[in-house]
Amino acid sequence: MRIFTASLATETNTFSPVPTDLASFKAAFYAGPGEHPDTPTLCSSVVPILRRRARAEGFTAIEGTSCWAEPAGLIQRRTYEHLRDTILAELQAAMPVDGVVLGLHGAMVAQGYDDPEGDFLQRVRAIVGPEILVAAEFDPHSHLTPLRVSQLNLMAAFVEFPHTDFEERGEHVVDLALRTLRGEIRPVISTFDCRMITIYPTSREPMRSFVDRLKAMEGRNGVLSVSVIHGFMAGDVPEMGTRIVVVTDGAKAAGDELAETLGHELYALRRETAMPMLDTEAALSRALEVRVADTSKPVVVADVWDNPGGGVAGDATFILRRMIERGMTRVAVATIWDPVAVSFCHAAGEGAEIELRFGGKSSHHGGEPIDARVTVMRVEEAGWQSFRNSRVTLGRAAVVRLAGTEIDVVLITSRTQTYEPTIFSNLGVDFAHKDILLVKSTNHFHAGFAPVASEILYVVAPTSYPNDPATTPYRKASHELWPRVPDPLGLEG
Repeated sequence: MRIFTASLATETNTFSPVPTDLASFKAAFYAGPGEHPDTPTLCSSVVPILRRRARAEGFTAIEGTSCWAEPAGLIQRRTYEHLRDTILAELQAAMPVDGVVLGLHGAMVAQGYDDPEGDFLQRVRAIVGPEILVAAEFDPHSHLTPLRVSQLNLMAAFVEFPHTDFEERGEHVVDLALRTLRGEIRPVISTFDCRMITIYPTSREPMRSFVDRLKAMEGRNGVLSVSVIHGFMAGDVPEMGTRIVVVTDGAKAAGDELAETLGHELYALRRETAMPMLDTEAALSRALEVRVADTSKPVVVADVWDNPGGGVAGDATFILRRMIERGMTRVAVATIWDPVAVSFCHAAGEGAEIELRFGGKSSHHGGEPIDARVTVMRVEEAGWQSFRNSRVTLGRAAVVRLAGTEIDVVLITSRTQTYEPTIFSNLGVDFAHKDILLVKSTNHFHAGFAPVASEILYVVAPTSYPNDPATTPYRKASHELWPRVPDPLGLEG
């Protein structure tokens, strides 16, 4: 048995001012055939999993290229076509194969391509033919198009948000693929369009219980897999929105019925799923109150919309500026994306005191840069943080401390959101003794920071991220989605 595997992934914020080119992929993660480390990345876990399973079970895994770019704006057309054609050529060279298992994200948009994954999968199918298994793992913050569903035999997305289960779901997809190739199951995909878009964190109710129910369904009554495609509200494409995916063992009608039932249940929860969010002033006041009452752990303040994981620059200064103005002095910030400031810090060296301008460079949406006298506390040529078993690069990095304070700011050159406290500890920041930790992430930080936080506060501050789908000026996405219209499925009348 011969199985080809590869990964091509990023998440495209079509409103972002930060373009995506080939250098963006090579700066974040790029592994040629056979070069993927044994540890996974968020969207490529199927590759090392198939390598391990092949060694243990005696089949052949042929690895193609795996690559990932940090979320940003539109992918340069030439870049997408080059990466696509590179993997397709590797697949062609590997033929004949019995199956193809891919790691995708599902929210890519390139110049001239609203559905790159659909285009890619259609070309994969053209090479292997109609009888060969094609399977893929997706991020739930993606767009589910009829084209890609029509090219796949099976698919599954992560079900946790934060995406702590990306490896587990990679194992899930690989296992279903192997069972299919061995003739044990006959997967068929059913979907349901929930006609809505919002946020679905599984770190709180009601999504915690909803997802637990989905997971309990798998492996029972012919149900092989259940996923929620959350949708990605910053992607202006025709199929933007939330969908349910059910994979059954040859039971298409039952799968269709279950997908619709689950879709209606999720639709009924649409006003309750998102986490409570505060404006900047209310959040900082609350943080001070909590810190007075509990000095054992810092308060985590999440700048949810200046999140590089959502494709924005991650260099906004609004919350940090208000912290400085309000006299908060024991703070750690992860992160501010500013390659120029990092280069200045590296040139000055550890221990140097310099005048530094940082942040607020990508666009007016990020606010004004901060000008401060700082001490360069640490410089690293290759900073990194952990996210479960994966290693996420920060690129060249520096930590600066603002004069007269204990405000430590992590400056990075490779944009990434904050995942785990190692983003501080790897750079020598004693985060446990700070009053407040300011992180740039929507919810992926939650699993890592919840154990070390006295409280977590989600903050809405100005950003270039289109965070209100009721008013976002979509040109391609449907306007007949909740919350743009009150009841698009007509279930409350």
